[in-house]
Amino acid sequence: MALTSEATTLWRGELATGTGTISLDSSEAAEFPVTWTSRSEGETGRTNPEELIAAAHSSCYAMAFSNILAKAGTPPESIQVTSAVTFDPANGGITGSHLLVSAVIPGISEDDFHERAEEAKANCPVSRALAGIEITLEASLA
Repeated sequence: MALTSEATTLWRGELATGTGTISLDSSEAAEFPVTWTSRSEGETGRTNPEELIAAAHSSCYAMAFSNILAKAGTPPESIQVTSAVTFDPANGGITGSHLLVSAVIPGISEDDFHERAEEAKANCPVSRALAGIEITLEASLA
């Protein structure tokens, strides 16, 4: 069964001086303030679309990698994934996502670890949705 998730943004004002809120409607888990400054320069206490994409990418990758590992008979003890999504308004917007992975996986070889890490990068649904940007991976066993 397909699941549709929803979020809503309410924006007030012009781009440079306006403000908005992003609400996670489906889960009702949170509401986040957003501004152009938070997107183009970084601003503590406010998010931006790229940070939300990074959250989606890191969580999707962690789930996909965990599943691939378990199916191969080497379930992970833990996986930590950070996604760094780059936004460059002067060069076309979102230009890349860098996945930084550290995992504890008993009984796995380095080669198998890296092969499965690359498989997860290529096949997690968010990676596939981000096919128009460069996705890089830096993975290590902890």
